[in-house]
Amino acid sequence: MKEKVDHPDHYNEGKFEAIDVIFDWGLDFCLGNVVKYISRHKHKNASLEDLKKARWYLDYAIKNLEENKVPKKIEGK
Repeated sequence: MKEKVDHPDHYNEGKFEAIDVIFDWGLDFCLGNVVKYISRHKHKNASLEDLKKARWYLDYAIKNLEENKVPKKIEGK
């Protein structure tokens, strides 16, 4: 049976996993999800759904910035 939780195939396309990029770039939850869904959308059967999820998180992040609701960074990050 193929692994579905810890590093399934669609996590490992290309040189970098989305989680490594998200942490390296210091992205918050919303923008991290944008990167995650965009980077994996071609490698799953739910390509359009993943792009719509990415758009939802990006729209949410933009709305919060427009309303000056910028999430605070976690101490030490």
